Amino acid sequence: MRELIAKDQRIIMVPHDFKYANKGTITEVAPDYFMLELDYEPDGILRSNYCEFYTQTPHGTLYFDSYAKEINGKTLKIASPAKHKFLQRRQYTRIKYILDLEMFEEDKALKITSLDISAGGMKLKTKENVNIEKEYAITLPLSEEQNIECRFSPIRIEKNNEGGYTISGRFEYSSSHDKMTLIQYCAKRNIEIKNK
Repeated sequence: MRELIAKDQRIIMVPHDFKYANKGTITEVAPDYFMLELDYEPDGILRSNYCEFYTQTPHGTLYFDSYAKEINGKTLKIASPAKHKFLQRRQYTRIKYILDLEMFEEDKALKITSLDISAGGMKLKTKENVNIEKEYAITLPLSEEQNIECRFSPIRIEKNNEGGYTISGRFEYSSSHDKMTLIQYCAKRNIEIKNK
């Protein structure tokens, strides 16, 4: 594990209730723990309660479960995990996400069908005329109680055989909490799908 995490590395920490997700920087790595300086107060994070951790490495997104041995303000001593896994090489975990949705450009609504999403962006299909120069507001339902509001910027548009378009683009967020929530959602769904 010591070769996978390093001092000054950024990491996301997600407790069971992921509205308390937090980010931080690793300040020290030892054989059986690492020190983590959080960006925000550790609300909802309890000593000895397992949390999920996500960080970028040259090998892809690293994922593991561990817990805080000590909590002193925003400084946490995290136990070295017994095992870890790489989710995939791309920066964000991409999952199938097939839903009929609407995205908005000013007051104009466009009907789309999402095909897949990640925290970085989305692929969709539509019969509507989408302008690659514009940004579109979209709401992504993750569960009955939870939605993510973000903006979608098209990057690539391809004509498909049925007369519509397949469009890939990236998300912009007004809050980093929304981005973290989507990273967590995609990672969890990816693990659930692999374990089916």
